[in-house]
Amino acid sequence: MDTMDESWRLAKKQHALRRRAMMIQAIRRFFDERDYFEVDTPIRIPAPAPEEHIDAIPSGDWFLQTSPELCMKRLIAAGYPKIFQISKCFRAAERGGLHLPEFTMLEWYRRESDYRALMQECEDLILFVAQTLDGGDVIFYQGSGIALQAPWMRISVADAFARYASLSMKEALEKDCFDEIMTGEIEPRLGRSHPVFLYDYPVELGALARVKKTDSALAERFELYMGGLELANAFTELTDEKEQRSRFERVRHKRRAAGKAVYSMPEPFLSSLRHMPEAAGIALGVDRLAMLFTDSASIDDIVAFTPEML
Repeated sequence: MDTMDESWRLAKKQHALRRRAMMIQAIRRFFDERDYFEVDTPIRIPAPAPEEHIDAIPSGDWFLQTSPELCMKRLIAAGYPKIFQISKCFRAAERGGLHLPEFTMLEWYRRESDYRALMQECEDLILFVAQTLDGGDVIFYQGSGIALQAPWMRISVADAFARYASLSMKEALEKDCFDEIMTGEIEPRLGRSHPVFLYDYPVELGALARVKKTDSALAERFELYMGGLELANAFTELTDEKEQRSRFERVRHKRRAAGKAVYSMPEPFLSSLRHMPEAAGIALGVDRLAMLFTDSASIDDIVAFTPEML
């Protein structure tokens, strides 16, 4: 690459990168004011959580983390009450306008909490960042205003299928096309004018989430959508070691059948569940949040270097 061309591309990003830095400072201030403890867990681990559609990048005999989730939950099980982390995560074969193989994730976990409490805290966080950056409760993304005034819309997955999709949630599961209907018919219609929490996923799609006490077919999981972007994923945490092991085994079987790498069981994490209290946790994409607060159409615009520039 021509040196002058690269310098121009990097200089062009300066405003977005400065805003991103201010956003991250605001995130840290938010959690500091709520008495959260910032932690720093290893990026290189022996075994990621088995997930059907997420592939880890090998690093010698170990792997680069796809998420800091397992280590952070072990800290919660060890007695840490409220923790957060802003960390680098890595996933193989993820590249596009919204995806990078190396990306930045914000995760936070709370003891004695559930997914509904995290919905409120997630709402509070983004409102705090918006007030810090712009002092307003409306942000503009790709030609549309997103109203941030509370309370934000909450809609169950079943209701979203009934409202927006050509099939019901049950039919989509039976025909094995849940993901296709979600990405093609439902997600593009979420969060365009105001943020939306999509909650109560089928239990088959809540790998580390607690089963809903009032309906065993559902998991206590939500995702947040803003401006058509999937921004966050949260659970009331599953704390049953036997059930979590069984779910991991089912995923490992699916990966094996699909010809994918089958990871070792994360035994230290599974053992820690014996001491895990009721808790809730959430992962939020820092890069995508920066896209929203810089009105950037591509994830490439809010990181200094893309893989292709290295």
